[in-house]
Amino acid sequence: MDPILSVVALSVVLGAVIVFVFFKSYFLKQRSEVQTIAKPELHSDPKKPSKPPQPISRKSHAKRHFHASDKDQNKRHHPLDLNTLKGHADSVTGLCFSSDGRNLATACADGVVRVFKLEDASSKSFKFLRINVPAGGHPMAVAFSDDASSIVVASETLTGCSLYMYGEEKQKTTNDSKQQTKLPLPEIKWEHHKIHEKRTILTLTGATASYGTADGSTIIASCSEGTDIILWHGKTGKALGHVDTNQLKNTMATISPNGRFLAAAAFTADVKVWEIVYSKDGSVKEVLNVMQLKGHKSAVTWLCFSPNSEQIITASKDGSIRIWNINVRYHLDEDPKTLKVFPIPLCDSSGSTLLYDRLCLSPDGKILVTTHGSTLQWLCMDTGKVLDTAEKAHDGDVTWMSWSPKPIPLGNEQVVVLATASVDKKVKLWAAPSRNSS
Repeated sequence: MDPILSVVALSVVLGAVIVFVFFKSYFLKQRSEVQTIAKPELHSDPKKPSKPPQPISRKSHAKRHFHASDKDQNKRHHPLDLNTLKGHADSVTGLCFSSDGRNLATACADGVVRVFKLEDASSKSFKFLRINVPAGGHPMAVAFSDDASSIVVASETLTGCSLYMYGEEKQKTTNDSKQQTKLPLPEIKWEHHKIHEKRTILTLTGATASYGTADGSTIIASCSEGTDIILWHGKTGKALGHVDTNQLKNTMATISPNGRFLAAAAFTADVKVWEIVYSKDGSVKEVLNVMQLKGHKSAVTWLCFSPNSEQIITASKDGSIRIWNINVRYHLDEDPKTLKVFPIPLCDSSGSTLLYDRLCLSPDGKILVTTHGSTLQWLCMDTGKVLDTAEKAHDGDVTWMSWSPKPIPLGNEQVVVLATASVDKKVKLWAAPSRNSS
């Protein structure tokens, strides 16, 4: 048995040696092949062009320059773009300036109303007051009431729309200036629910009643997606009047700056205008349908009043802008007159006219700013010519815009500022273009 075991053991050892030698030679061969393959990539043939690394380098540089320019464009992609108000977590659905222009209230779909303090339009950051609407509500629009400390908010829930008026307690004067800068918490002063049944509020606008015997109170108009419009007393929340456009569905409504007229754009080409009649004691007596603006061939998409409340500017699906004189003796059946008609100058790449979504006239009545989707366009009111255009002013559609009623600081200057809100969660501040622009 011992000789047999010895033979077996020797065979195993010899087999192991043979296997070891075989695998060693195999791995050495593979290593040699790998080195042979790798060498041409590390040391390329000088006869062959070594251009691939250069384009890669250029591309990387190009990307760096591209992103850098993108960042610059995001910060200020247009000469009139002054600043961006940050902090919104969802679409910004509305905004409104206070009468002095120093406060800007924004409504956001994140359930928060923010009131920014615009101490300087060029600031890197802005202080703001945060107002959380009741749970389940989504702020749709805002309007200041009698002063900068009173704000009316339209909020939408699954059961309908509500109005809330938030008021702040007056700040107590103290010797400590730091305590004076702390904003008081707002409180709900009045509220109304399901004001347009379950219909959405499209627009919420306010104006100081300064015409005739009006007492100077703020009048608020809420316009639903149906055919109804309701007037409210800003301070008390009292309903002052209801009107019906009888035009299938509303597009928007607004009040003249002096609180005398209410005008609505709806499904048809005609614009209805009502007069808010005041009693001797300054209260609202009635709301009368006094005139219609007839001339457009298709539905009016938006309208606005002139600062003196004597003209209305309309944009229509017929591709035109009209300026109307409403300072007429309508009680003697004198009809409003068309003063000017301009073609909408905004076109797409094929030359087709693009319709304006919104209009807003500057406080001096000389510059009309318009929107189409995310595009802003400034027009001269005298000639209808384009003063400037900002394509992709936002990264999404513009939802609302408003001019500051009075100039606000911009460094060492005082400028009138345009604020725009968008679905891109941003609010932007814009300077007015020169009227010498072409």
